[in-house]
Amino acid sequence: MASKTKIKEISRHMSRYSAISGSTFGPSVSAIGSGRSMRRNQNTVRFNSSRSLGPIAHTVLISLLLAVLGLIYLTQITKTSTYGYEINSLETKRTELLAEKQDLEVENARLQALERVQNSDVAKALSNPSATSYTQN
Repeated sequence: MASKTKIKEISRHMSRYSAISGSTFGPSVSAIGSGRSMRRNQNTVRFNSSRSLGPIAHTVLISLLLAVLGLIYLTQITKTSTYGYEINSLETKRTELLAEKQDLEVENARLQALERVQNSDVAKALSNPSATSYTQN
């Protein structure tokens, strides 16, 4: 009995040393008192928590997590819809400006045509009538 407590004490000291220095003493040191077989590349120290969460705490944590994820989702959707409205208004403004541009091009062509006709050589060669007479039925 005394040898088992002595082995456990030595094992604790060695596991503390291995946790601090990063070196290990092999599988036989930490597996002596526990009766477990150790394989390569496994942790030799286990953490057993004295506290555990109950089902209500798990439910509350999951609910909070879902609420946070839902809020993140809603902010992203809101941003997307806001950008959609901005794009819509800019496209409407663009179509209005294109229609105004076409109207101005038509107006410009009409004014240039009238001006061109008045300033043409044919129009300058025309003479004004001296007297006009109208017939009536």
